[in-house]
Amino acid sequence: MVDQTLDVIAVGAHPDDAEIGCGGTLARLVQQGYRVGIVDLTDGEPTPGSPGPEVRLAEARRAAETLGVAVRITLDLDNRQLMDSPQARVKLARQFRRFRPRLVLGLGHRTPMASPDHYQAMLITEAAIFYSRLTRWDDQFRGLAPHRVPALMHYFLNFRALSPHHPGTLVSDISGTLETKIAAVACYDSQLPPDRRHLLERIRIFNQQQGRAAGFEAGEVLASPTVLGTRDLMGLLFGPDKLE
Repeated sequence: MVDQTLDVIAVGAHPDDAEIGCGGTLARLVQQGYRVGIVDLTDGEPTPGSPGPEVRLAEARRAAETLGVAVRITLDLDNRQLMDSPQARVKLARQFRRFRPRLVLGLGHRTPMASPDHYQAMLITEAAIFYSRLTRWDDQFRGLAPHRVPALMHYFLNFRALSPHHPGTLVSDISGTLETKIAAVACYDSQLPPDRRHLLERIRIFNQQQGRAAGFEAGEVLASPTVLGTRDLMGLLFGPDKLE
């Protein structure tokens, strides 16, 4: 995991957030030749069923290898107490300046009846993208040059909602990488004891439903918090495979 520029960074509150929310998309981007990284804001510990942070981090490494992710970073923010703050924003913005991504994939909206860390991660990510481009703040960024992130897309973990909360919604085709995604999520043995293994099939069915709504075998919903535009309408609608 060398320190080089990345095309895409996915940000999660905990290890396994990115795998569950957009793991198929990350695997597909890797297949397409893009350099992809994941930044986990916390190590996800303590958590029921996990012997400790070393086990969870080893699972995260295996999951990253399964997806083909080039870089995985775990920040030292606190699980269960994750809060949007200037300090948290700067820590994440340093990673954006370090790896200089073109696209950031971040958590979108709240997850009612689940961890409030997810919503805080959304706020931290959006603010860190802004902090990343600010000039005249060298004391906070240790000599890392400002970087303007061109694009942010949200992914979603709220399985108890029928639709996302943003109008700029699209479905990312993961028909060819769904099983890679499931294999990456399955790396988290500590989070999937026998009485929870059924969640893998739930994730599979959820992604199949999302994909088929757009005519794919499987998909992941992504949404832009800003208005999307295109200079290539036919390419957007049909993709390069349909233009021959």
